[in-house]
Amino acid sequence: MNWLPPASRRLALTLLLIFSVILVRSAIKPYDSFVWLLEVLPAIVGIFVMILVSPNFRFTNLVTILVFIHCLILTVGAHYTYAEVPLFHKLREIFHMKRNNYDKVGHFAQGFIPVLIVREIIIRLRILSPNISKYWLPYICVSVTLSYSAIYELIEWAVAELTGESADAFLGTQGYIWDTQSDMFCCLIGSILSLVLLTNLHDKSLRRVEQMEKKN
Repeated sequence: MNWLPPASRRLALTLLLIFSVILVRSAIKPYDSFVWLLEVLPAIVGIFVMILVSPNFRFTNLVTILVFIHCLILTVGAHYTYAEVPLFHKLREIFHMKRNNYDKVGHFAQGFIPVLIVREIIIRLRILSPNISKYWLPYICVSVTLSYSAIYELIEWAVAELTGESADAFLGTQGYIWDTQSDMFCCLIGSILSLVLLTNLHDKSLRRVEQMEKKN
């Protein structure tokens, strides 16, 4: 990562180190080893891809931090499975919920964080014309993010069909017949809310990256 500016390099290495420690801890006596592997795989692949493309495409610090948070959410869910996270068992008792809702946090994050990755790629690579990006950019970012959520649900379905006994732990439906639809709805809400709350901050981060790239 020597091609990164010093501050960004320190941030990336620090977050990578913290995640590595948490990943190792998560791998110790998980609820289900196979489910653990399935759940952490997206995080590991995502980090690997970010490292692979970083010489030519450095993500903003904002997106890097958000990806780190998303990876932590996935890793916690992988260790306990999404239906058995202890904190959300306690919340279920306190608020008299019918199920452990940690999976909804995961699917909310599945929209809240990737939508900015999509936005950053579209803006940095100038995929849209500046004349139309103002109007189409939010719609396209949400649509692409939601499509990945749908793909993930299809992958869950395929894995459930192939693995049999591990299906319930991986899917985390907990008997809720509308689990798939509610998962995608959480992703939709997360992606929209992210754009509403973080667009201005994201734009500032993008300008800083552009300024650094011009200097180099």
